[in-house]
Amino acid sequence: MEDKRLEEDRHRKKNWKRWGPYLSERQWGTVREDYSADGACWDYLPHDNARSVAYRWGEDGLLGITDRQCRLCLSLALWNGKDPILKERLFGLTGPEGNHGEDVKECYYYLDSTPTHSYMKMLYKYPQSEYPYSLLVEENRKRGLSDPEYELEDTGVFDENRYWDVTAEYAKNTPSDVLCRYTVANRGPEEATLHVIPVLWYRNTWIWGCKHEGCTKKPSIKQHKAGELHCSHETLGQTTFIADKDPSGKLPAFLFTENETNYRRLYNVDNYTPYTKDAFHRYIVNGEKDAVNHKSRGTKVGVHYMATVKPGEQQTFQVRFFLQSEKPDTNSCFSSESFDKVFAQRMKEADEFYEKAIPNKCPQQRAVARQAYAGLLWSKQFYHYIIKDWLSGDPEMPAPPRERFEGRNKEWGHLFNRDVISMPDKWEYPWYASWDLAFHMLPFAAIDIDFAKDQLLLFLREWYMHPNGQIPAYEFAFGDVNPPVHAWAVRKVYKATGPRGSRDHRFLARCFQKLILNFTWWVNRKDPEGKNLFSGGFLGLDNIGVFDRSKPLPHGGHLEQADGTAWMAFFCVIMLDIALELAEVDPVYEDMASKFFEHFVAIMDAMNKLSGGKGLWDEDDGFYYDQIKFGSKTEILKLRSMVGLVPLFSCLVLEESRIKKLTGFYKRTKWFLENRKDLADQISLMTTETGNKENLLLAIPTKEQLVRVLEYLLDEKEFLSPYGIRSLSKIYEKYPFVMYFDLDEKRVEYAPGESTTVLFGGNSNWRGPIWLCMNYLIVEVLKRYDFFYGDSLKVDFPTGSGNSMRLNSVADKLSERLTRIFLPDEDGRRPCHGNASKYAQDPHWKDLVLFYEYFHAEDGRGCGASHQTGWTALVVDFLRACIPEK
Repeated sequence: MEDKRLEEDRHRKKNWKRWGPYLSERQWGTVREDYSADGACWDYLPHDNARSVAYRWGEDGLLGITDRQCRLCLSLALWNGKDPILKERLFGLTGPEGNHGEDVKECYYYLDSTPTHSYMKMLYKYPQSEYPYSLLVEENRKRGLSDPEYELEDTGVFDENRYWDVTAEYAKNTPSDVLCRYTVANRGPEEATLHVIPVLWYRNTWIWGCKHEGCTKKPSIKQHKAGELHCSHETLGQTTFIADKDPSGKLPAFLFTENETNYRRLYNVDNYTPYTKDAFHRYIVNGEKDAVNHKSRGTKVGVHYMATVKPGEQQTFQVRFFLQSEKPDTNSCFSSESFDKVFAQRMKEADEFYEKAIPNKCPQQRAVARQAYAGLLWSKQFYHYIIKDWLSGDPEMPAPPRERFEGRNKEWGHLFNRDVISMPDKWEYPWYASWDLAFHMLPFAAIDIDFAKDQLLLFLREWYMHPNGQIPAYEFAFGDVNPPVHAWAVRKVYKATGPRGSRDHRFLARCFQKLILNFTWWVNRKDPEGKNLFSGGFLGLDNIGVFDRSKPLPHGGHLEQADGTAWMAFFCVIMLDIALELAEVDPVYEDMASKFFEHFVAIMDAMNKLSGGKGLWDEDDGFYYDQIKFGSKTEILKLRSMVGLVPLFSCLVLEESRIKKLTGFYKRTKWFLENRKDLADQISLMTTETGNKENLLLAIPTKEQLVRVLEYLLDEKEFLSPYGIRSLSKIYEKYPFVMYFDLDEKRVEYAPGESTTVLFGGNSNWRGPIWLCMNYLIVEVLKRYDFFYGDSLKVDFPTGSGNSMRLNSVADKLSERLTRIFLPDEDGRRPCHGNASKYAQDPHWKDLVLFYEYFHAEDGRGCGASHQTGWTALVVDFLRACIPEK
């Protein structure tokens, strides 16, 4: 049935994706809501103000859902009777607070979702004692970069299991008839009481005077009768919301207010309505009975349930909403036949869908893959950001400071974002990062190929891509440079559209045209001397280098980057492969294939020889290094890091049987090989077993160079960790890399976990940890090299072990190590959870998995953003096939 729903949505027969988990988990503290003069977004709208401010560009909530334009939102508010504020949204540290930047301080888990969100499930753990807001800030502020983060679990609020498990489930009867079930379980030793408030509200689109929202009239929510609301919106239409009775048989009270800013609280000026966004906090926590509108109307409504639950027991609360066009029988809205049957059916269909999507039959591995997919799907978010309006301000609001016209994103006035987008996560990164998103689409392609294609096309559209061809990077700086992996993702998703001969050729062609613009932008902007040696900037690898690569080098120097140049070679071979694929249908593309072939060879030559020079290959060490140039002076930065492994990624096998069919390309390639011996020597040829065909390998390293780099890659004293490939060689643990620049010591040390430097913000770390995205590329390219070299190339795994194997087997061994991060050992301990005993022993915690931003290279512990399922969901590609358990 889920496949049928996807097909109905694809052909626009039914709008199954209209409602989903598109509500952000943090709108406060974002760049979009920042109207300051200095761009200090964290300070402009902190968490303490969030409950009182009507957001301009989005909404946030706890365990929530919304429609794809974020017009009508539903989330959950909670109060344990002790907290100083109503729990309406997730809390965490801001960027300037704590020892490792922004960090959510909550315990929540995505448990399930189908691609159409016909069934969704999420869990939140809410302490029964007062939530330690101040303690978390104060203790983290005391800690330095070398100290561990102070987490919610460390405060003792979960001791004796004194907390609530709050589970939100959503099931769709029809595309816009959504059933909502909230279950609160008392895990503590004593009876406890909890306020449970499902909150329904309209995003404020009426106060700004803007024209792009598609509606000008203020929507309304009114009580129709006991337990029933009628909601009216200019473009969404008429929606009915019904609340079920509580377990005692009583209908809950409705609390009404407006989704308007409390100017009195924040700015000490008069409110134009006494009913403000923070009314439910004031009513429930502060006891202000006049905070809510007793005339039973507004734009924000809370359904106020009370749950008094004995230890070990639970209570369930149910609400339902539907568009009038899909109205069910309201007399039996919550009957077992109407409500429970729908949930049971959708859960069964979700199981059936993932039975096919995850062929692996190992229960533990399937469970991890299922939660990875859930996190990926729950991290879809409505993202709204129109730079022109953000810079100049709204007609009905005070003009923003003039300084913003010289500040952040001022060159991106064309950017018009109003879409559901796959986020790295919806708290630490409630904004897209384009190179992250490219990786997200690989696991997405296995469960929702249409979403994967649409997302990749979206970033190539004219209201996203800059007129100069650059793809927007991320909200804090759209002009920053991320690795050019978009074309690679396009090719991967294209191959997932079907077997050869029936793939979506039109999708590939549409992407290719725009990717040519992006390639040209790279060539024109990032090769300053026209020598095919590129300096792309920080390239997403944050603090990996000796210098902050996001900033200009002193004295007018510039880097010739091994990774920047290799990424362009990678871009080249992907574009070549796409052009060859298109040329099989239209010979016109053969000319483009020849262009990318020659460009790749030029970059390959620059990397290795530079017309007789050293290039970026160091023959003495057998590794690729960056070079820093000041005029005619060049210094090699002999630092072994992921930077020197990226050159391995450029690997394309041209099978003679394939290219011979493309007569124009084949003829020009043969001419090149025969007449440009100076460059052709770098290209490897492999005669097939029959001896009458030759395949070509386009790769930066020769076979000999590849073997030398692999000796480092697979050395446990260098890059090979028990959990994958480190981002920096472990040799720098005892012997840090040191150089002197303007009498200042520049030092790089091996840091296997969190960052020990403030370079590039300090909350991500590329000086040692395991990153799933780069490990995925390594595993993939080893298989491509194996396809070409076969039995002729074997290496020791690990280096020096005498255990010789083909590269395909090496890739499998690395896959095993990567999956080990998430799987329980014989003691029930999952490395990703570190030494936390609850995750190993407690039955209410042990099956929960978090997919972090990156992982400690020595013990596998999760680091950075704790819910960045995004590219960490790549692990499902390893788990979909059976990985032997240890």
